[in-house]
Amino acid sequence: QVQLVESGGGLVQPGGSLRLACAASRSIFSINAMGWYRQAPGKERELVATFTSGTSTNYADSVKGRFTISRDNAKNTIYLHMNSLKPEDTAVYYCNAKIGVINVDNWGQGTQVTVSS
Repeated sequence: QVQLVESGGGLVQPGGSLRLACAASRSIFSINAMGWYRQAPGKERELVATFTSGTSTNYADSVKGRFTISRDNAKNTIYLHMNSLKPEDTAVYYCNAKIGVINVDNWGQGTQVTVSS
């Protein structure tokens, strides 16, 4: 198991940028997969960006070219750099880590991102 704590959410105008951080309670070096999901009101939780094996990445089509996922293994932290934000990016953003042989999901508490003028 791992504890995940997100930070960096807030209110930003359309076209603006934010950086989210997810700090893990232990080393992330050997975690199977780690990344970001989001859930907007009335919608299902969806994948935003993840590391799959090692440094391979996967992005939702809606964020490709605008969002970048990165990691700092020394700080046990992953980041989501969000540029050119749109109102439809408004959601609670959750950090996820898949642990163990059966990829048990571990979730952070979420951080609110609101894109509005």
